[in-house]
Amino acid sequence: MAAPSFAQPLAQHLTQDLDLSTEMLTRVLDLSVQVKRTPKRYAQALAGQYLSLLFEKPSLRTRVTFELAIKQLGGDAITCVGPVGEREAVKDVARNLDRWTQGIVARVHAQATVLELARWSHVPVINALSNLYHPCQALADVQTIRERFGRWEGLKLAYIGDGNNVAHSLMLTAGRLGMQVSVATPKGYAPNQDIAAAAARGGRVAFTNDPREAVAGASVVYTDVWASMGQEAEADARQQHFQAYRVDDDLFSQARPDAIFMHCLPAKRGEEVTDAVMESPRSAVFDQAENRLHVQKALLLTLLG
Repeated sequence: MAAPSFAQPLAQHLTQDLDLSTEMLTRVLDLSVQVKRTPKRYAQALAGQYLSLLFEKPSLRTRVTFELAIKQLGGDAITCVGPVGEREAVKDVARNLDRWTQGIVARVHAQATVLELARWSHVPVINALSNLYHPCQALADVQTIRERFGRWEGLKLAYIGDGNNVAHSLMLTAGRLGMQVSVATPKGYAPNQDIAAAAARGGRVAFTNDPREAVAGASVVYTDVWASMGQEAEADARQQHFQAYRVDDDLFSQARPDAIFMHCLPAKRGEEVTDAVMESPRSAVFDQAENRLHVQKALLLTLLG
């Protein structure tokens, strides 16, 4: 795949993290602070606007927070569940939906589906998760980090586990905000090379196979499930390869004393993270989930307002 570009201006769409310039990224995050602090101020900001939600994958946080976001901004949402492009071409789906609604949110298997929707749609298309990126999650994550520490600059984020879409978006987003990102994966499970190279050009990113090395001195310890949706056939093999990458009290103790634990959810307790770490006072997982609502409101205001 072609490497993402840092040179592009703000696009109409959010197909991947770098569609937001660094300046616009910080503007969206600053707006989300205001939206969270004074929600009534924005209660009719998108009155009369409608959003199409396309879900090829099951969803709790993404579906609920996007539906609530548009409704709490005065608009409404229509949700469609099932494969995109199976009954008719993706380009036809896009050109129907953009006649009826003011934006399209797509949670899909393939990044190519998001790109095809954006190619043909005249209204903003937002990537709510694909096999390569999870930009809305990364926005909520960095917002949560700033709430906990008051800043991004100089903090180290250790990502432990599979070099997946969440890892990609964290590298591209947190790195541009001045954080050091250290990614520890088993051999054979490293992030996509093109995305890793793009992230390294935009910030400080390091890669290792040693989870303790990655966690040392970290202010944030982050993990995700070992087998994502669509990788069920690999689950047994991944169980063997990822055992040393479980975030337990011992691994967490290698981080800074004030470090927080993060997970995009859903979590498989006892696999990638122990229940003790998930339930620790230093766990920020439900703050992350809450902040999905606020950052997505800010994103909608920016793209649809």
